[in-house]
Amino acid sequence: MSKYEIQIREIVNMQGSITVLELARALSVSDQTIRRVVRPLVERGEIAKVHGALVSNRSPIDPPFMSRMSQNKLAKIAIARSLLDLIKDGDRIAIDTGSTSAFAAQALRERRYLTVVTNSAFVASTLSMVPGNNVSMAGTQLRHHDGASFDRSAFEIIERIHVDYALLSASLVDERKGFLVHEQCEVDMATAMLENSSKTIMAVDHSKFLPQNRKPSLKQPELKPGDYLLTDKPILRQFQHLTSSLDVVVAE
Repeated sequence: MSKYEIQIREIVNMQGSITVLELARALSVSDQTIRRVVRPLVERGEIAKVHGALVSNRSPIDPPFMSRMSQNKLAKIAIARSLLDLIKDGDRIAIDTGSTSAFAAQALRERRYLTVVTNSAFVASTLSMVPGNNVSMAGTQLRHHDGASFDRSAFEIIERIHVDYALLSASLVDERKGFLVHEQCEVDMATAMLENSSKTIMAVDHSKFLPQNRKPSLKQPELKPGDYLLTDKPILRQFQHLTSSLDVVVAE
């Protein structure tokens, strides 16, 4: 294995996903060199290539948040990449703590001069290192299992900053109740983000439309007509009444 192959594999495993251009900048080589070197890595199954991004095949371990990051990974990355068609340089965005939102933050490293407010330490650290970004971490007390904050100061910061988009997620989509989560603090945070945004983007992969053993019961705030739903497969017929007023984007 060449020096570049080792370096690329290590960087991809560390980042989870990264674009060819980002790798070229990190290693100070051309994008053509990166494409040539990664080809055998992809063929051997050591990394994957999805929608222009290089993705780690290594299974994250230990924290529950990292475990969720490994579930339906390729679907979440596809959704995250589709977000780039909506978010442009200079936009303002509030981002929640879901695992799909974490992949979205990684994809948004391609954008510049974003104003970001989030209660996720993962999202904040991912986007704060991008030149020109203005990132506000909402909250001071972080939960041990996902690095999220729901303390009083988190809500105060979210409520002070008006954004173009609020990026939300859900644990399950119920055909009668809509988008559901497990904890009331998640509903309260989503409500605060939605009320201070011009548009809301709900990002859920296809697995959230399927039955689950541990079913959440708390309903996310209602989306407005013209808000976005990002997913990775066409909406099943029994859910289409929930999404008929939304701008549905199916990532390919």
